Amino acid sequence: MAPWPEVEKPETNNYIGDSSKQNQNMAGKEGENHKGNVASLGNKGEIQPAFSTVALIDETRPEEDPWALPELQDTGVKWSELDRKGKIIRVLYGIGKFIMLLGLLYMFVCSLDVLSSAFQLVGGKAAGDIFKDDSVLSNPVAGLVIGVLVTVMVQSSSTSSSIIVSMVSSTLLTVRAAIPIIMGANIGTSVTNTIVALMQAGDRNEFRRAFAGATIHDFFNWLAVFALLPIEVISGYLYHLTNVIVESFHLESGEDAPELLKVITDPFTKLIIELDKSVINAIATNDESAKNKSLVKVWCVTETNVTLQNVTIPSSENCTSPDFCWTDGNVTWTLKNITETEYISKCQHIFANSDLPDLAIGLILLALSLLVLCSCLIMIVKLLNSVLKGQVASVIKKTINTDFPFPFTWLAGYLAMLAGAGMTFVVQSSSVFTSAITPLVGIGVISIERSYPLTLGANIGTTTTAILAALASPGSTLKYSLQIALCHFFFNVSGIILFYPIPFTRLPIRMCKTLGNITAQYRWFAIFYLLLCFFLLPLFIFGLSLAGWPVLLGVCLPLLALFIAVVVINVMQKRRPHSLPEKLQNWDFLPVWMHSLEPWDNIIMSSVAFCGKHCCSFCKCCKINTEQEGAKDKQLKTMEVYENTMAMADEERGGRRAPAVACVDKTGTNNTAL
Repeated sequence: MAPWPEVEKPETNNYIGDSSKQNQNMAGKEGENHKGNVASLGNKGEIQPAFSTVALIDETRPEEDPWALPELQDTGVKWSELDRKGKIIRVLYGIGKFIMLLGLLYMFVCSLDVLSSAFQLVGGKAAGDIFKDDSVLSNPVAGLVIGVLVTVMVQSSSTSSSIIVSMVSSTLLTVRAAIPIIMGANIGTSVTNTIVALMQAGDRNEFRRAFAGATIHDFFNWLAVFALLPIEVISGYLYHLTNVIVESFHLESGEDAPELLKVITDPFTKLIIELDKSVINAIATNDESAKNKSLVKVWCVTETNVTLQNVTIPSSENCTSPDFCWTDGNVTWTLKNITETEYISKCQHIFANSDLPDLAIGLILLALSLLVLCSCLIMIVKLLNSVLKGQVASVIKKTINTDFPFPFTWLAGYLAMLAGAGMTFVVQSSSVFTSAITPLVGIGVISIERSYPLTLGANIGTTTTAILAALASPGSTLKYSLQIALCHFFFNVSGIILFYPIPFTRLPIRMCKTLGNITAQYRWFAIFYLLLCFFLLPLFIFGLSLAGWPVLLGVCLPLLALFIAVVVINVMQKRRPHSLPEKLQNWDFLPVWMHSLEPWDNIIMSSVAFCGKHCCSFCKCCKINTEQEGAKDKQLKTMEVYENTMAMADEERGGRRAPAVACVDKTGTNNTAL
């Protein structure tokens, strides 16, 4: 190909300007011949330098911020254009959607309650067995991971807290040793909304926002533990502070704590399953008789009677009192209090007369509750997408995300924190509240920056509920339960003081956005993160703690130092790369699989494609999606202009991802599960 003739002063701007005019003419006149436009450029009297049309398109296209809240446009007929009948129908549709939304939210909360019961049936007794090893619980790191594992298994921080209170009141555990377990329970309770975020993996941008909004809770809890656990082990400030508060009041047992949401959900959930949670507490307190008991409650109404009866004893040495013993022939009698339980009426749930073991019932309820949870969440997201459009969406977004004028800009976050605490107090569960706002973050109604104080408020709200529940405890456990609830409260307050007031310290926001970008590109990484943070890592540390302090420190300290070094080098590579040695200014000296997820993504996507090809060959979904992807590729190729034909050949030889994978990695508008 001959080179272009040299031009003394090529006017690039004129060329670009002419190109933009050409594009405007093409848009304004449909059907005009493209060759005529090219000829008009040639009539300028000078030869223009070569430019790539693709480069011009990229230059004029503004970069979109993936974290910007999307504008939910109203595609329907405007209200002013409707007649009277149309307005009545639209109002009725709006009322119907609102009622449907309330019903879906009710089923969503009930499914979370049943999910918690299912986890307790599957792992409740194992959780009680974990708490029995006193030597392990005395290790604060082991206590931390035990709190994480137990709360993940029972899906309820209140259940794990009640187990801890039972152990402390029975002197099997000290309050100071229970504080790391409470910190672990605070981490474990955030797994629910992380699972909920996986349900929005169908749309890439929604998944980016939803997963970031869910994991901001995780990052806050982990950072608070990393900062405050060493301080608590060294100084014991939480123990001493709460002990002073408890000792300064003359406490008496109060009435039952208010259960606002339970009043609404219990009538439905008690028709599905009822559990006897005292069995888990009994196993944790070394009651051998509880091992063979079922967690499924069979008799809901019982009556306990204590009567004084004549009983026989082997010999007179076993008499309760010499005055109440007598001998009749060769038999010795005495008076003794006998406790008898009278079973009055059975429970009404569907498993009351079932002979299935706890594990089978738990697995059935786990599958059903996850199915209902996913279905409700998908329908809630679709319903919100249809309702929150146009003016309604703009009003809600302005109300939730707008800050106050300059002198009081900081006040909006604290008001959001109070709102989160109040809503959590109403629903009696931080998991329910954070799981409810996760889809709102995904569809763009709530920003990540606003969801952070809402989540922190949920942490405070769930501790105030625990304090009220502790005040209603019986006198034998009142002091310990209140002190543990106060430890939980001041732990969250301390974390907020560290990671919220100063904008620079709001590390969870930046961390969750980084993770959101990764999971939006590699969606399988979300499941890997969930398994790593809530199962594999706690199990690994728990196994090391069983081997003793020397093994735990010898393995964990080098790994922790390596992790900190990698984080510091990554930060310096982005901000001040010239301060590092030339070799450490990037990670290219390492193998690709050690500093990039692309090789792992290729392996996983190839495995999924292979499985989809051989295991799901009867399904036509992949074939249809592959054809659609192929049509899109052809359309894009026809729109692109290359300087020579080699570029097209290079692209085809470079090898795009296999078409079968496009079925798996396809970004669509459907908010479906992975």
